[in-house]
Amino acid sequence: MNKPKIVRPEESQPAHALWFDRKKYVTINFMVQKPKDVQVDIQLDKMILCCKNDTDDVFYNELHFYDKVQIHDSRERVYDRTINVLLRKVKPDYAWPRLQKDPAKPSWISVDFDNWRDWEHEEDDGKEEYDRYMDMIQEMSAGNKGETPDMGDLSDSD
Repeated sequence: MNKPKIVRPEESQPAHALWFDRKKYVTINFMVQKPKDVQVDIQLDKMILCCKNDTDDVFYNELHFYDKVQIHDSRERVYDRTINVLLRKVKPDYAWPRLQKDPAKPSWISVDFDNWRDWEHEEDDGKEEYDRYMDMIQEMSAGNKGETPDMGDLSDSD
């Protein structure tokens, strides 16, 4: 059962995307303010993203990946200012020199230098990045639980 393809809206613009490469994953963050009506279609060799922002601008991105990804092990998450897409590589430990198959880089794709690492000569098996990803998710879900109560009034002052 194939999902209906996302049709390119008549008036749309690409969302700006920051991406970085890891041993087992490629991560893309699409920069959209308060995204809504988010549709993501991840396929073996490409993905389509379509959404609106808080002012109803329509964004449409179509990416043909540099290499194949595992569809069922790839995820997207919608946050306040980004749509985070985690793509699991079919070939782990294989560096992607660029995000797209086409060497001509569209202006809306940038490398996320804050998260970029030259991991090809590292020894870890990707566990560290997975742990960091899980920590990030837990932080985000824990972020709205409020402050720890101040126990200062329970000190041993008589």
